[in-house]
Amino acid sequence: MISRRLCNFLPVRLTSRFYSSNTHDGIFSLDSSVGLNDDQKEIHSIATKFAREQMKPFMLEWDRKEIFPVDVLKQAAELGFGAIYCKPDFGGTGLTRLDASIIFEALSEGCVSTSAYISIHNMCAWMIDEFGTEEQKKFWLPKLAPMETLASYCLTEPANGSDASSLKTTARRQGDYYILNGTKSFISGGGHSGLYLVMCRTGESNSGAKGISCVMVEKGTPGLHFGKKESKVGWNSQPTCQVIFEDCKVPVSNLIGKEGEGFSIAMRGLNGGRINIASCSLGAAQGSINACIEYMHTRKQFDKKLSQFQHLQFKLADMATDLMASRLMVRNAAQALETKHKDLVTLCSMAKLFATEKCFNICNEALQIHGGYGYLKDYPVQQYLRDSRVHMILEGTNEIMRLLVSRHLLF
Repeated sequence: MISRRLCNFLPVRLTSRFYSSNTHDGIFSLDSSVGLNDDQKEIHSIATKFAREQMKPFMLEWDRKEIFPVDVLKQAAELGFGAIYCKPDFGGTGLTRLDASIIFEALSEGCVSTSAYISIHNMCAWMIDEFGTEEQKKFWLPKLAPMETLASYCLTEPANGSDASSLKTTARRQGDYYILNGTKSFISGGGHSGLYLVMCRTGESNSGAKGISCVMVEKGTPGLHFGKKESKVGWNSQPTCQVIFEDCKVPVSNLIGKEGEGFSIAMRGLNGGRINIASCSLGAAQGSINACIEYMHTRKQFDKKLSQFQHLQFKLADMATDLMASRLMVRNAAQALETKHKDLVTLCSMAKLFATEKCFNICNEALQIHGGYGYLKDYPVQQYLRDSRVHMILEGTNEIMRLLVSRHLLF
């Protein structure tokens, strides 16, 4: 039976029957539920069904027209996907990090870009749930869990990406308020989200990571402005822009945690964010392999189906093997994060590094198998490719992942 933790979020129409988790439009593929317990398999089935019915039929349109499908986000939240690993006290679903990975992977078969935004929103909700005061949790989580209010994570700046501890946005204390000045870049949901979790400098300019704090800024706050919507290669179903603070006056009560704890909060959030994004890459790779299997069974060259060419058979076998290896690494890291394993930072970094690169390569090979058709926007493989490319950059570039792993090994 479905875990009680999730029951309250499951409408009758989705619990009466489930999609088979190892089929795609009648074509058998890898079973991504292998190794999961009964509760997790049912969660996987629900997320997969939602992705195939409410997301995949529209992913091409969302990409072409750059539609932010807020109505679909709210439908996902009805299933408990708006605050997946937040405690149930104020509306969270109370699932594990592994459960979340399973959900994000399944949703990403339907639309990587939209699923990635849901993962970012979840990271923000968790930061409030984990580090916020009782008053903050009571006020915000009932709004974030149903995705009535959307949230954005604001760390990166125009001149500070990987070197996050050098951020310049300031929060100067003035009585019971902080006065924020600075600019954040590449903010998913920018301009649309109702809440922004901002990493800003409350300490001296030379205080490094120890001078950074986390402050919530609500949309509509005087002094909060937004730059132009960025034109991106992928992730087009979610808006991205600069978030600008010009003498933005925010109550001190909006501080998350204590002054000086912001960098630690941000990094802890990113550990989970790396698992989430790697999970989205798994979904892109799974969707690409499914598309290849279907295409290879129908496309003919030299009077033979593509599925009969040994070179393509071997290529598909390599793709499937890389996907399975990636999935195992990601789920192992998710479990390490849940249990607070002593090597969780390294395991999360390894999983993000390995899975995002291998899965991007899978999408790239899938496009090649499709030939010229793969380069057309009528086929999903090109969108899986474009949407997954940025996963090697955000939540810490893969170069930074290599740095974190090597430091753990050497020092």
